[in-house]
Amino acid sequence: MKENENITKRVNYDAIVVGAGHAGVEAGLALARLGLETLVLSITLDNVGYLACNPSIGGTAKGHLVREVDALGGEMGIAADKTLTQLRMLNKSKGAAVQSLRAQVDKYKYHAYMKSVLEKQSKLHLRQGEAKELIVEGDEIKGVKSVYDMEYYAPVVVLACGVYLKSTIIVGDVIEEKGPVCFNRANHLSDNLRALGMDVRRFKTGTPARVKRSTIDLTKLEVQEGETDIYSFSVLSKKVNATKRCCYLGYTNEDTHEVIRDNIMLSPKYSGLIDGVGARYCPSIEDKIVRFADKERHQFFLEPEGEGTEEMYVQGLSTGLPAFVQNGMYRSIVGFEKVEIMRDAYAIEYDCINPLELYPTLMHKRIKGLFFAGQINGTSGYEEAAAQGIVAGINGARYFKGLPPMVLTRDNSYIGVLIDDLVTVGTNEPYRMMTSRAEFRLSLRQDNADLRLTPIGREMGLVSDKRWREFNKKKNALESARKKLSRVFSPKEITKMFEDNGEKAPVTGVSLSALIRHPFVTPAVLSKYVDVFAEFDSAVVEQLFVEVKYEGYLARAEKARAEQKRLENSTLSPDTDYREVKGLRLEAAEKLNKIKPLSIGQAARISGVTPADVNVLIVNLKK
Repeated sequence: MKENENITKRVNYDAIVVGAGHAGVEAGLALARLGLETLVLSITLDNVGYLACNPSIGGTAKGHLVREVDALGGEMGIAADKTLTQLRMLNKSKGAAVQSLRAQVDKYKYHAYMKSVLEKQSKLHLRQGEAKELIVEGDEIKGVKSVYDMEYYAPVVVLACGVYLKSTIIVGDVIEEKGPVCFNRANHLSDNLRALGMDVRRFKTGTPARVKRSTIDLTKLEVQEGETDIYSFSVLSKKVNATKRCCYLGYTNEDTHEVIRDNIMLSPKYSGLIDGVGARYCPSIEDKIVRFADKERHQFFLEPEGEGTEEMYVQGLSTGLPAFVQNGMYRSIVGFEKVEIMRDAYAIEYDCINPLELYPTLMHKRIKGLFFAGQINGTSGYEEAAAQGIVAGINGARYFKGLPPMVLTRDNSYIGVLIDDLVTVGTNEPYRMMTSRAEFRLSLRQDNADLRLTPIGREMGLVSDKRWREFNKKKNALESARKKLSRVFSPKEITKMFEDNGEKAPVTGVSLSALIRHPFVTPAVLSKYVDVFAEFDSAVVEQLFVEVKYEGYLARAEKARAEQKRLENSTLSPDTDYREVKGLRLEAAEKLNKIKPLSIGQAARISGVTPADVNVLIVNLKK
């Protein structure tokens, strides 16, 4: 037989990404854009960037993550802007720190867009296949074997397996060995991870039914319109069509609750079929009825899945109840009397690892070159996954090139908070990002994500020239706008502004910065009477207003950040054996050896490590 060099099991790459969900997409693009020949191996190409749960991007704190991924040079924000059907700013009546963008997107267009981006990206090779096991030699990753007996070799591997590891779909007492939306599941990799000594756990989440729009009386629900006067997710996006489709708000009632209570033992959680740990912050409707028994109703949002489909997503009514019970439950709701279910709600269980096994770079502590990103790390949500994906991709490329890693910190990003929580504290349930988790949230706002992280993304090599020009354009505009703050207005110039807004007019001159500090003075109010910022983009003006109004709070926060930064800059070696550090308590030494913190700051956040232990580390570091 004639020898053919193309007939071979072994194929070599610089990097391999297992999974093409939101973590895998960002990791694969980052690796390829940073020059590595990258294989993205997905169990099916139909799930590339697929929105398997709700048809939305962003939300409280999650909008921050999307803006930060964009600032680093990622793709999620661009994709959301290109495929959205509605855009809103949540918490608009509250402070700037907790305001978050949330978009409804066309899930089918989003998938098609992301798949196209991957297909067109140079150095990125997209292939369908299931990873069977990792190829590990000593303490280094060497590659991945597939179920089709292929061997893909690379010194960098990113596992971004989502919720596919031995996942099961559960509806009532019916258990199916399937992944999200009934895609195939990954049957083999969990066992391989256990064989490698990893702590594999079982988590659970759920999703509501998809219902047919034309069978709902939408006039009985409250309309939720989109907004047009807000910025987009990506700085590369200009004007976006944000009001193509409406969402709707509705409520359960006592009839709904009675259906659930009468059939509660048919729910897989209450019948004992589910072993996995679910998220407390995102309970099923059964859990809501049990936990909040005194509530007369629970709200839900009806969201369009896309422009070319009748399917609508019932956000807030996830359940694992049997299909025949679901029908009665949904039809008990006002406006849903004749509703037709197109896809039944289901609970899903899946395997994931303990993120305490990872460094803040997201590389495994025992296997060099092996990175983990997304829901395999115990997180939930598209945005949390994308954030980890871009970090794993950047650090995978830097590991390959022998460069120092990128470690984002709690004081410079929500991504830093997310990863630090995972690798320092760990999680016993699906982890969701929330603004309350960020102690420096006043400084870590959506509006300044580009100012905080674009220079880092540029240094890493992922920020394009176009994005860098936009960054410098905004930065220069802000500097010019700040120079106007010292301008003083006479009482004559601003008296009408105060009187029209029911305020006492000043009798002396007022500087622009002092004027902005008045609660009633917004960019819209100011421009009506004094058009001082006419030449500036609205996003620049809004950011300047936030800086001025919160100047005192930001100054105090900056002092705390400076102390935090001092501790984070006090680095520790991952090779330290803390049992040999004199003065450390045994419990602290054990915890430190398990986590292997990279800084004094990270060590101080480990449960079981006291301030006295931290002082011992500081003294030891000085020695």
